[in-house]
Amino acid sequence: MLFAIISEDVSQSLDKRKTARPAHIERLQVLQNDGRLVLAGPHPAVESDDPGEAGFTGSLIVAEFDSLDEAKSWAEADPYVDAGVYANVKVKPFKKVFPK
Repeated sequence: MLFAIISEDVSQSLDKRKTARPAHIERLQVLQNDGRLVLAGPHPAVESDDPGEAGFTGSLIVAEFDSLDEAKSWAEADPYVDAGVYANVKVKPFKKVFPK
């Protein structure tokens, strides 16, 4: 089943993000290589693809996991969690309707 991992950053998270980003991307690449990643990306703090020093306010990942517990465990092990980037993380079942 698909699950949405919705993360909200702490304030002033940009430096922490930059430090932990390579390990974070590496884990996402594994999901992509396994054909389990639907989409992933950050929420810019301003209306721009490149928010510069404004940074980001959180992230969204939609991926396939066998269970809610597995998705939560995966999310809890994210390098951004360890680096203190995220203030909180929600994991919810997700039903993809579009695009078909």
